[in-house]
Amino acid sequence: MSETNAYGVAVVGAGPSGIFGARELATRGARVVIFNRDIKPGGLAEYGVYPNKRKMKEGFRKQFRQALANENVTYYGNLKVGAQGDLTLDDLRALGFQAILVTVGAQGTKWLGLPGEQLEGVYHAKDLVYFYNKLPPFSGEKFRLGRRYAIIGAGNVMLDIAYYLIHEVKADEVVAVVRRGPGEVNFTKEEMTRTIANLDLEAFESELKRVLPALQAVNQDPELGRHKVLDALPRAEPKSGNTRFRFEFLTSPIQMLGENGALTQLEVEDNILVARDGSLKSRGIGNKRTLDVDTVIFAIGDRIDDSFGLPSDTNEFIKSPSPRYPMEGNSYEVFDPKANAPIPDVFIGGWARKASEGLVGVARKDGTNASKAVWQYLQTLQPTTPNLEAVSEKVKSLDRQVVTKEDIQKLEAIEAAEAQKRGLEEFKFATNEEMLQAIGATITA
Repeated sequence: MSETNAYGVAVVGAGPSGIFGARELATRGARVVIFNRDIKPGGLAEYGVYPNKRKMKEGFRKQFRQALANENVTYYGNLKVGAQGDLTLDDLRALGFQAILVTVGAQGTKWLGLPGEQLEGVYHAKDLVYFYNKLPPFSGEKFRLGRRYAIIGAGNVMLDIAYYLIHEVKADEVVAVVRRGPGEVNFTKEEMTRTIANLDLEAFESELKRVLPALQAVNQDPELGRHKVLDALPRAEPKSGNTRFRFEFLTSPIQMLGENGALTQLEVEDNILVARDGSLKSRGIGNKRTLDVDTVIFAIGDRIDDSFGLPSDTNEFIKSPSPRYPMEGNSYEVFDPKANAPIPDVFIGGWARKASEGLVGVARKDGTNASKAVWQYLQTLQPTTPNLEAVSEKVKSLDRQVVTKEDIQKLEAIEAAEAQKRGLEEFKFATNEEMLQAIGATITA
């Protein structure tokens, strides 16, 4: 392909949405440069999927390798793009990129603003997931992992955390605190099969009996919740240890209590369900009680990183309400409320567009749709390929070691050899320093 008739696109972030978005654009003929904060590509698929789901993770890695192998795709890892990053969006424009696709995920953590969130022993699920998946720098953090746990949430992430606490930490008790009823849990039956062997069935039935009046008040069949949880029993994985896993339904956290800066109790409030705007909402009834716990983990979703430099509101970047290039009814265009207009050359996809929406497959589709919106925008412009030599020189000038596709191939080979040497199914370096040292002191951009 001629260097004089190609569009130039910068993709910021190398998770599923970024990689598959880059592949879509590269296949159409654009020259794409991926800029990634982490050394390794993969994002959610590499550092969010539970470590022992190896077949799934390797399937994603194979697809990522194929996408990055496209000659129209260049990769630079271990550098940050953003208002406070190594490169700003204006830097990318100055390098000749005609469009920027932001797929940085939801790097912020979502909290409820409750008293005691600062206590030792109170964490966000994302931090723990990144810890056991060995994402630097989270891999080096210290967590206060005691014997009794409360996980706030009722989705697949909650079950991943519960699985880790049951199988790896060998906790005494894990309690899932769910603000709504058993019929409204968001996890899948497949995920529940990994944990249900440790479910205290007697306690589960007692809990259903406790919340029965609240369910009957809104005509919700209690059998719905029973099936959502217990239908996983026939395919249950073997029980691990003696950890007691149970649910507290129609229960919301109120505050964390502690002594000498460390968590000792979680105060909760009982809820009822009320019909509002065509759906059921939870509402506290003033009945409060405490749970004795050593650790509280919030698995309530994520938010975007406000420091990136794009207009944001609540948990998301602001999207154009009247997109020029809608895809399946969604807007992928960043909107500037001060100018009351979209930022013409900036698009968003994946969790950067809608935080905590779906899993890897959803992120993949969203990144692909975002790239299709980018391509439609590019058709309004004259093709101008970015000066890739200038991009390389700019990257080389940064005060850090920048990683390329070739470096990633070398790192993967080294980690595979190390796993074989140690007799492990998989080996991953836990720090950026170790990865960079393995690749070699001299990194060429």
